[in-house]
Amino acid sequence: MQQVKKGDTVKIHYHGKLTDGTTFDSSEGREPLEFEVGSGAVIPGFDAGVTGMGVGEKKTILIPADEAYGPKQEDMIMEFPKERFPADMVPEAGMQLNMSNGSGQNFPVVIVDVKEEVVILDANHPLAGEDLTFDLELVEISPKSMIIMP
Repeated sequence: MQQVKKGDTVKIHYHGKLTDGTTFDSSEGREPLEFEVGSGAVIPGFDAGVTGMGVGEKKTILIPADEAYGPKQEDMIMEFPKERFPADMVPEAGMQLNMSNGSGQNFPVVIVDVKEEVVILDANHPLAGEDLTFDLELVEISPKSMIIMP
């Protein structure tokens, strides 16, 4: 039986949950996730979890935070002056926003607290610091093609 190895392109159905059982993502009702194993397209623990699986195989994997989105980083939590928000916007805890850095790159943030003069923003990935559980079902393996050019 063919087993997944680095360089293979796989299609996999998944159901991602937090340790409390809350679902954060699933391929249910969608096409399976397709990616090249070892390419960096998915978190390291997911790559490791599918390696060695065979088509039709199902399993559950636990990915610790350091093999997922890493720990929460305190330097990614920042204060932003309230007066710099658009006048028609009322910032509230839990709001998701897109910010732009000095280089013109956009990045998502979540408002975690609103104080009198500042708004506290968290630019950590929403799953940073979380251990993740995935139920996996391998649908297809496409080995890396070996094309030899003259």
